[in-house]
Amino acid sequence: MKSENKTSLAIILAVLGVVLFSAKAVLVKLAYQFEIDAVPLLLLRMVFSLPVYVTMAVIKRPSNPESIKKKDYLWLVLFGIIGYYLASYFDFLGLVYIKASLERIILFVYPTLVLLISMIFLKKPITKLQVFAIVITYLGIIITFSDELDSSGENVLLGGILIFCSALTYASYLVGSGWLIPKFGATTFTSYAMIVSCLAVMVHFYLFESVDLFHFPKEVYYLGVTMAILSTVIPSYLVSAAIKQLGASNFSIIGSLGPISTILLANIFLDESITFTQIIGTIVVIIGVFIVSKRK
Repeated sequence: MKSENKTSLAIILAVLGVVLFSAKAVLVKLAYQFEIDAVPLLLLRMVFSLPVYVTMAVIKRPSNPESIKKKDYLWLVLFGIIGYYLASYFDFLGLVYIKASLERIILFVYPTLVLLISMIFLKKPITKLQVFAIVITYLGIIITFSDELDSSGENVLLGGILIFCSALTYASYLVGSGWLIPKFGATTFTSYAMIVSCLAVMVHFYLFESVDLFHFPKEVYYLGVTMAILSTVIPSYLVSAAIKQLGASNFSIIGSLGPISTILLANIFLDESITFTQIIGTIVVIIGVFIVSKRK
């Protein structure tokens, strides 16, 4: 296949992956209408996606098995818990309190958190332009939230904090797992990490929940399967393939479609409205993240 065709295909995969990932928040909000809590819903998402990840883990072996040490598997378990269990847990909890469109805007700040975490723990310097971009990004978040805080108060603030915790844990996962992915390969590492996450959610459910997982309306299970396949499994591999071809920086540009896609989907399926102020805030956030994500 010609290079131009490969690039075009990668762009299509990237756009599709971003849109499918963005649909997750909408599916979660739809499921909450059937009175299911965050942890049981998260467990359904993980259980329905687990067979695919187990299959991929069996089929796709690590890229450089000779370089993998026992402690690398321990790190993988840790990052699987941080990046896919905790991040998802905070996200699902936050969506109880805030709109799907706001959730995606807050989650979208994770590249700025990657920069800050790398600066604090890995001593990686950041440029004045990147500092400026970070300030712009969080100014956009403040603008976006201003209307919601006026109308909804503390619940929206709590939801925003929980979603920010989700972005923070996911950014920590990205920073910490960067040196492991070349050893395992992106597909294998993702499969292993998702398996760990699923087991962590199962333990959480067993220890802290007393809900019968089989008493919900059938619509909940349909939404759980849809979330697992269309908004978890398929986009995770589409994005990996797109990044491999386009590079992380080019993909980050396409990733800016995420908040826009969620706003449109939430408007169509949840009848969520967005004010002019929130549109301005969203644009400001996208500009800030775009500047942060650009290479020199």
